[in-house]
Amino acid sequence: MSSAIDLTGRLRKMPVTAGAPVNYLLAVGDDRVALNDHLGHRVRIGFEGVIRCIHCDRKTNKSFNQGYCFPCFRKLAACDSCIMSPEKCHFHLGTCREPEWGETHCMVEHVVYLANSSGLKVGITRASQVPTRWIDQGAVAAIPMLRTRSRYLAGLVEVACKQHVADRTNWRAMLKDDVPELDLVAERAALLETIAPDLKALLAEHGEDAVRAVDEPGLDLSYPVQVWPEKIKSHNLDKQPDIDGVLEGIKGQYLMLDTGVINLRKYTGYVVRFRVDAP
Repeated sequence: MSSAIDLTGRLRKMPVTAGAPVNYLLAVGDDRVALNDHLGHRVRIGFEGVIRCIHCDRKTNKSFNQGYCFPCFRKLAACDSCIMSPEKCHFHLGTCREPEWGETHCMVEHVVYLANSSGLKVGITRASQVPTRWIDQGAVAAIPMLRTRSRYLAGLVEVACKQHVADRTNWRAMLKDDVPELDLVAERAALLETIAPDLKALLAEHGEDAVRAVDEPGLDLSYPVQVWPEKIKSHNLDKQPDIDGVLEGIKGQYLMLDTGVINLRKYTGYVVRFRVDAP
């Protein structure tokens, strides 16, 4: 039987492990809490009024790009606009904010994938981030489609795909489990055929090893949820610093409480007091 928990520290993105269901840890400071064990328990999250940058630990009045202070937001490659729009990568121009970081994070193999989180979507991620990226998006299934030599090339492929497939998740539908059944193997084959001219042009410009289609199996994912919300009410720590509710589920980076949902990733860097009542 689990006991009461009372921790104070800076929030980080929840570490996840694929399983049936996905296993979640809550990261508060240096502590980790196995959240799956606390489904059905009353959870209290209190914002202490302090935000600390997840890179330099500087105190900041506002969090930028999910956890950074403004100076780090301006200087770090992880916060550059090309992270959100990888087709805008400027590493090859010699203007990367942090070339060494770019070498290890962007100039490495990436996966272009199809996922079903609230319907069919296309996305990209570093090969090393499979399946973490899929879990963070709340996908119930995902499948690799292409592997590319770099993030930039993955971004170019994604641009071609976005003309035919969405690249965003309807997070409200995702949290309600309002997700259609899809045959991702068939969807992958159809999309590859559709974008074949775009891929041919990319290979002609960047070399035959730039992009390669893969016939890899997909992954089905389930989440620790006892009750799916019928209506979505979002908690906001900036407006409501004290949140209280029974933990009914976890999906993506969201906690589902009987009083509303909260996207913990949005509050990365916030110093909170996290409590769980003993059952």
